[in-house]
Amino acid sequence: MLHKLAIANYRSLRDLVVPLAQLNVISGANGCGKSSLYRALRLIAESAAGRLIGSLALEGGFASTLWAGPENISSAMRRGDVPIQATVRKAAVSLKLGFAGDDFSYAIDLGLPTPSLSLFAADPEIKREQIWAGSAQREVTLLMDRRNAVAKTRLGRSWQIISQHVPTYDSIFSQCADPVNAPEVLQLREAMRRWRFYDHLRTDASAPARQAQIGTYTPILANDGGDLAAALQTIIEIGDAAALMAAVDDAFPGARIEIAVNDGRFSVLMWQRGLLRPLAARELSDGTLRYLLLIAALLSPRPPELLVLNEPETSLHPDLLPALARLISAAAAHSQVIVVSHASRLVAALEREADCNSIILQKDCGETSVLGLHDLDKPVWSWSNR
Repeated sequence: MLHKLAIANYRSLRDLVVPLAQLNVISGANGCGKSSLYRALRLIAESAAGRLIGSLALEGGFASTLWAGPENISSAMRRGDVPIQATVRKAAVSLKLGFAGDDFSYAIDLGLPTPSLSLFAADPEIKREQIWAGSAQREVTLLMDRRNAVAKTRLGRSWQIISQHVPTYDSIFSQCADPVNAPEVLQLREAMRRWRFYDHLRTDASAPARQAQIGTYTPILANDGGDLAAALQTIIEIGDAAALMAAVDDAFPGARIEIAVNDGRFSVLMWQRGLLRPLAARELSDGTLRYLLLIAALLSPRPPELLVLNEPETSLHPDLLPALARLISAAAAHSQVIVVSHASRLVAALEREADCNSIILQKDCGETSVLGLHDLDKPVWSWSNR
């Protein structure tokens, strides 16, 4: 389980450390930084998949993702006594991402590239990466330390250099994951690759979930939900079929689903009370289809260690949100869950669940912070110098 998420100099997240629990709901006003926090967590996952630099490019490039305000915001600036203005920069320009977990923790520091004649001179460089054991960030717990092109691992009480030529655009997860010389890198990489994110479940008229698809065992719903029918049938056959049917009935009383098969192609049918025939997926409303997609994601027979939902309430009627909260809470029994939402009814329903960690974001002087989390209350986190 992740205990802390740390981000520095990413969009409005100038210096944010967020405490995490098994079930987390992130909320706040529009523009407070919810989407930035979600994207920052996805960027960390992209580092394990070797797509971090490319993902930053898709966001407009490194420069556009950096904190745009002054390096330091004085008390006078926050009070409005003096205008927000640039201060003399003392630290190197950087974007930092990290997390602390039960088994391993990780941090990465990206900075401005070294001047060169390359056409890729706008790409950021990875200046430093670290992996340490457990959640406590101390020198004695450090297992892997990469500075620029040099990566070393701990060997007893000493250090062993495993590479002196790590490309500045590549993470240690791509270059140094070795079962013999760096097993912790390999183990953490595979754990992070199992994290699951859902924010682009398609329900438009051309959505794959509305069409018949070749069916194969599908314990993990695709990011776009295109294999919905196969995912639901997999839950029926090797997962918790009773929980699936109960979740459908909880949201749509008296309804049930079945999977039709025609020439190897699977499609979803939904029986609803009062109708003489089932409705095909292409006939379902966007909200109904989205809820079935969320059921398939949350009742996966292969639950992930971390499941992140971004605005799952999209297209859903408010009356469905209490049922969704119950479904999310049940999923938290098997996975750590993070929900980013601006639906007050969903947030309130989740907050009523036992041990729910409610994170309310706010923005002051362009900077995102956690409401009620003061400096002395922040989880301990220290960014190592380059």
